[in-house]
Amino acid sequence: MQRGKISFGKIQLNINQPPDEPNADENEDGKESGSSGGGGFKKMDKQQMIRQIEDVAEDLESQHLKEVMGISGFGRKAAQVFDINEQIAKAKITRPGVEKKREVAEQEEDVIGPLPPAAVEDSKQGCKDEATNKVEDSDDDCSSDEDSDDEQSLSKRIPYTHEVQMQHGSRAVLALAGDPSGARLVSGSIDYDMCFWDFVGMDSSMRSFRQLQPCENHPIRSLQYSVTGEMILVISGNAQAKVLDRDGFEKLECCKGDQYISDMSRTKGHVAQLTSGCWHPFNREQFLTAALDGTLRIWQGLKAKEQCQVIKTRAIGGLRTNASSCNFNRDATLIAAGCVDGSIQTWDTRKMFVNTTHCVRGAHQKGAEITSIVFSYMGQQLATRSNDETMKLWDLRKFKQPLNTWNNLYSRYDTTDCCFSPDDRLLVTGESLPKDQAEANLYFYSTKSFQEVQRIPVSNSHVVKTLWHPKLNQLFVSCGNGTIKCLYDEKRSIRGATLCVVKTHRKRQQMEMVGVSQIITPHALPLFRQEKSRSSRKKMEKARMDPVKSKRPDLPITSGQGGRVASSGGTLSSYVIRNLGLSKRVDDDQDPREAILKYAKDAAENPYWIAPAYKETQPKAIFSEKLPTDTEPSTKKPKTEVDN
Repeated sequence: MQRGKISFGKIQLNINQPPDEPNADENEDGKESGSSGGGGFKKMDKQQMIRQIEDVAEDLESQHLKEVMGISGFGRKAAQVFDINEQIAKAKITRPGVEKKREVAEQEEDVIGPLPPAAVEDSKQGCKDEATNKVEDSDDDCSSDEDSDDEQSLSKRIPYTHEVQMQHGSRAVLALAGDPSGARLVSGSIDYDMCFWDFVGMDSSMRSFRQLQPCENHPIRSLQYSVTGEMILVISGNAQAKVLDRDGFEKLECCKGDQYISDMSRTKGHVAQLTSGCWHPFNREQFLTAALDGTLRIWQGLKAKEQCQVIKTRAIGGLRTNASSCNFNRDATLIAAGCVDGSIQTWDTRKMFVNTTHCVRGAHQKGAEITSIVFSYMGQQLATRSNDETMKLWDLRKFKQPLNTWNNLYSRYDTTDCCFSPDDRLLVTGESLPKDQAEANLYFYSTKSFQEVQRIPVSNSHVVKTLWHPKLNQLFVSCGNGTIKCLYDEKRSIRGATLCVVKTHRKRQQMEMVGVSQIITPHALPLFRQEKSRSSRKKMEKARMDPVKSKRPDLPITSGQGGRVASSGGTLSSYVIRNLGLSKRVDDDQDPREAILKYAKDAAENPYWIAPAYKETQPKAIFSEKLPTDTEPSTKKPKTEVDN
């Protein structure tokens, strides 16, 4: 006989149910089992039983926690009730144009296969409308940009409202470089001197804090700070470049090559005069130099004194030509060089330096040095300055022809340069002083319209170097008379020269130091011996004991009455006469006439002063006769014509 499984359920007390009504529960076999009015057993699921056990355990834990904490119950915050349908309705409220686009997109998604011609035309028309809307938006943006440019013209961007002058020397300043942070400035001239300028430490006198000659008897042609501002590259008329630290102490001197070797790639360094040099844009230990030996050399590391790469500049037909200027672009992917034959040559640093990446023959006049070659901050444009009185702007994407050429820019020095403004919208250069002008000018040209924006007269001498510092927003211009002029704007320029002009110059008190030398003579006679040198303390103690050197006042009189005046005669005059050296006492009560007449008899008998002098010539004294008081002297007889 098979029996069903016995399951124990929860005993329930049906208090609310009347006892007359029977309570019937179905068993697992489907049969009815009677139950008395007190309660009964019923079938329960396993999950339901576990849930009930957990509820009982939670009730016991909460009751125990209430007893421990001494509270009657836990309060509950009423949860906020949200209407889901209302939230969905709010989310569906959108712009009508967006709903239409969504409906069109849903319809297009529902369609399977090629669209009918009408639908294709509608979709094309919708795309055209969207494109026209985008073009209109872009035109509106361009027009707004043009309006903003009109409001703030290019001439207002030039900082030239104020001017400060710094005196380097009396000769032309050929090199000028600024610290990347804008704290210092260095300058080099044709008289071999190099000056350091510190804007934080200078006052209104604008004097350099250090001056030295790093390359002895060679003029300074180029200076440049490294990317970190820790080192300075010095290019002089020598064949060896030097690297100095911020304070002017030498850290590296490049090797000089063997001038008897014809292949320049086999030498350890340059064999001719340097013309230009620059640092790597982001490698603090790599720099580039150019010389008149027809090579460009890349130097790596401060410890290794040999170059790591040699680039040869070639003219037409493979002949050697010299590079007069060189530079890196902003991301160090190109090296550009301006040559004496008028060509511009570039090399890709990611490839071998065998063939040029760009080569423009006849970019400038042949035989005229390209004095400066500089890349724009964006890296798409290139500007060159030459001694053929021209400046040209090039686009690297179309490098065959220049974008524009500016003429009649007279240049006397082979280091005259040009530079871009920090926003690449202006191109700046200076000119040497022509014979028919009184002042040399600084020119500002637009890189978009190629028009002259501003012309600023700078000095009655030549303009050589121009530096527009991007952080300070200040212009530094070096001149041929040894002066450096700083142009700035009080509102747009920061730090730099603005820190110096507000500091007043104070004259320092000069102290003269006189050194006393002592000659030691151990065998000299006692009369000629010198005292031994003593310390200042012993000398002071000895001088203190001397009443004359120490200027000791007179000691007080301990005896008598009246003090020193009474002891010497009673009056101040008698006291002074007594102290002058008179041994005899002078009585104040004596008559002075009687004191003199008592010596009359002695003077007549024994003359000493006057009578002996006239003893032979005038033994008897003759005195003038006394004139009567009533008589007057006779008048002089006037002169007549008869007397003549």
